[in-house]
Amino acid sequence: MTALRDIRRQFLDFFGKEGHEIVQSAPLVPQDDPTLLFVNAGMVPFKNVFTGAERRDYSRATSSQKCVRAGGKHNDLDNVGYTARHHTFFEMLGNFSFGDYFKEQAIEFAWTMVTREFALPKDKLLVTVYSEDEEAAALWRKIAGLPDEKIIRISTSDNFWSMGDTGPCGPCSEIFFDHGPGIWGGPPGTPEEDGDRFIEIWNLVFMQYEQQPGGERINLPKPSIDTGMGLERIAAVLQGVHNNYDVDLFKTLISASEEALKVKAEGDALASHRVIADHLRSTSFLIADGVTPSNEGRGYVLRRIMRRAMRHAHLLGANEPVLFGLAKTLSDEMGEAFPELPRALPAIEETLRGEEERFQRTLGRGLTLLEEATADLKEGDALPGETAFKLYDTYGFPLDLTEDALRTRGLSVDQAGFDAAMERQRSDARASWSGSGQAAPEALWFAVRDRLGATEFTGYQSHDGQSKLTAIVADGAEQSDLKEGAGAELIFKATPFYAEGGGQIGDAGVINFDTGAVFTVTDVQKRAGEIYAHIGVLERGAIKLDNSAALKVDAERRTKVRSNHSATHLLHAALRDVLGPHVTQKGSYVGPDRLRFDFSHAKALSEDETQAIEAQVNAVIRQNADAKIAEMTPDKAIEAGALALFGEKYGDTVRVLAMGDSLNDDDKAYSVELCGGIHVDRTGDIALFKIVGESSVSSGVRRLEALTGEAARQWLETEANKAKTAALSLKVPTHELVDRVAALQAERKTLERQLAEAKKQLAMGGGGGAAAQAGPEEVGGVKLIARVVEGVGGKDLRGLVDEARKQMGSGVAAFVGVNEGKAALAVGLTDDLVGAMSAVDLVRAAVGAVGGKGGGGRPDFAQAGGPDGSKAEDALAAIRTALAG
Repeated sequence: MTALRDIRRQFLDFFGKEGHEIVQSAPLVPQDDPTLLFVNAGMVPFKNVFTGAERRDYSRATSSQKCVRAGGKHNDLDNVGYTARHHTFFEMLGNFSFGDYFKEQAIEFAWTMVTREFALPKDKLLVTVYSEDEEAAALWRKIAGLPDEKIIRISTSDNFWSMGDTGPCGPCSEIFFDHGPGIWGGPPGTPEEDGDRFIEIWNLVFMQYEQQPGGERINLPKPSIDTGMGLERIAAVLQGVHNNYDVDLFKTLISASEEALKVKAEGDALASHRVIADHLRSTSFLIADGVTPSNEGRGYVLRRIMRRAMRHAHLLGANEPVLFGLAKTLSDEMGEAFPELPRALPAIEETLRGEEERFQRTLGRGLTLLEEATADLKEGDALPGETAFKLYDTYGFPLDLTEDALRTRGLSVDQAGFDAAMERQRSDARASWSGSGQAAPEALWFAVRDRLGATEFTGYQSHDGQSKLTAIVADGAEQSDLKEGAGAELIFKATPFYAEGGGQIGDAGVINFDTGAVFTVTDVQKRAGEIYAHIGVLERGAIKLDNSAALKVDAERRTKVRSNHSATHLLHAALRDVLGPHVTQKGSYVGPDRLRFDFSHAKALSEDETQAIEAQVNAVIRQNADAKIAEMTPDKAIEAGALALFGEKYGDTVRVLAMGDSLNDDDKAYSVELCGGIHVDRTGDIALFKIVGESSVSSGVRRLEALTGEAARQWLETEANKAKTAALSLKVPTHELVDRVAALQAERKTLERQLAEAKKQLAMGGGGGAAAQAGPEEVGGVKLIARVVEGVGGKDLRGLVDEARKQMGSGVAAFVGVNEGKAALAVGLTDDLVGAMSAVDLVRAAVGAVGGKGGGGRPDFAQAGGPDGSKAEDALAAIRTALAG
């Protein structure tokens, strides 16, 4: 039997010998594609290479790419465990050509791989091609010797791949394996194609076109190849089994699950063991790539996968954490190909254990909720769909578990209500996931964290501290020492430096070593969730592990940061009070220079609303009330009224910050929120708050930018100086400036109207000049007024056309306004001529002369423009030609 690990190596070795760069799998979290939740296909890491945005030093590649499909468009979660080939995690074998070889060599490689390297019998293989791709069909006949009946033409998008609505695209060719007549199903393109007899094992994409916005396809200058073969699928074929869960890797994982749970994988228990085996892979790899369970984005999908596996373990009788103990088996099986697994194994086990413990607790609460929700139901009644969904979404109870629990009591579930709630959740998830989820750190940080433990943060109490250097990371690896001038990330057992989080940027400062060495800190970031990495440069001397050092935070910079951070809390409370309780925080930036606060709100703030918000914040600042901090569990904090930010990860104990006294004459605090950041001691330390910008971030999300303290005072002083300068230039006192500007604006409008009227009179020949004596000309039996007017823009041409039509009674008016070198055209017909000709046709006939295109409007009036005003007379000549016929 060919082991799965051997199949992977055989595939990569074959293409490596054929000149392909063997590329390591990219992390599951897309590095350069914010449109994707997870990497879900082998080509994703090469997307920028195919589009030309990125260049690499090789033109052909091969890989076995980790993929996850458990959210968004590609969501196989609910099918896993019950079908033969659905997985949340899978490996995609692929070979890629970036403008190197194309169809013929790709087909040659594929046929050689499956028939010679994998030794599949030729009589068991058939292929599909896109119905219009005669070239591929001919190549399959030539290279593989396949008869026409084994080259099936497919006319649908199943055999035409595209990257999106526009961009690279091309026809596909799939290879199918026939499991024989003993299994029901028909070949692709037949009514029985959904059966399991014919299984697709490989898809070759011939990327040869670029889809244009208007629907046209043009040939790519360098056609490329993208292929994908599911490792689990081909392993099932090569190992002579029909179900992916019967291959050697899954047999090993399921055997470990059987031993841990003391339940055989047979009967009703079979699907549960398969779910556990599959989900163990996806959860372990996601954790290894830096995703942690949360209530949003990638972390939310991870938690769903984990809880689904845990629910199946519970069905098999587990009353204690058990899945974490299976991670070692997975690491042993796949760690050679994916070394991030053994490196991250302690973190994987710890995360799994913690989530299992939480699930055991929520399981009891979920069962209690179910009992309470059904207490008044009678036999034959249905549990509301919203309640069933809450059990599913909050407590990890899939619908079938709830239905099983109710069936013995003669109760059912409102399926339609459940489906509606599920669809709302999916819609919200699609809308909110982008940009969420943790960026995958280098795998080495897991080893550092597990060896050293979490960094102790002492910065709430002090700006200074003493500690020993426990790790040096530079050039992507751990180092034992560091030389002068080198950049690095330093880890200490304890630190007063705050690591970026909750919108607050990391501290800066200096670290003085006992050896005399000096390290300048420019930023601090959390690694692996618990390690504080001090980022900077060794300015003087040399250091090595275990050196002692004095860590000193830039106190002045931190004072500005904490002032801005505390102000965001007061701003949040003011927004909710002035605009309404619908306001929730959607993001923030807190630095020493300014603060930025994003929040949910459907429209721009009015001036009155902005002033009311500023007034509230400054009123609380003037209270000079103590900032009160308490530590408690998240549940207790929220029960006490604290606002928890959606998607934030909170530990077992949280810091609750209360600031100011309510402005509504009650005994409540003005602002109460969960926050691990650094804040002022008293609200008066903020000194002053000023909003300096308001804008839209996206639909339903607004952004405020503000300053505090000295920065706010300087901004106000600058604005006041601008007003003084303007008042001096207008020779009025500052308090009369507004009235004077209003008078100037009114005067300007009057002058603009007078100027426009004068231009119109001039254009129409007013004053008895030559133009007035000339009158309209006659072209093709039609009266025509056609003139070039200097210094007139497109918006003023309409009035000229209307005036000309009045003068003629019947005829065509054509004006070209030339302003700043550009031309604007306007053509109008009197009503009696509409039908016989069109203003749109005339303006389109003329616009090319001035370098423009198109033009549009109605049959009686049309406009256009072009960049070359020097050809204005040529445009009028084109109109005369069109009228002359």
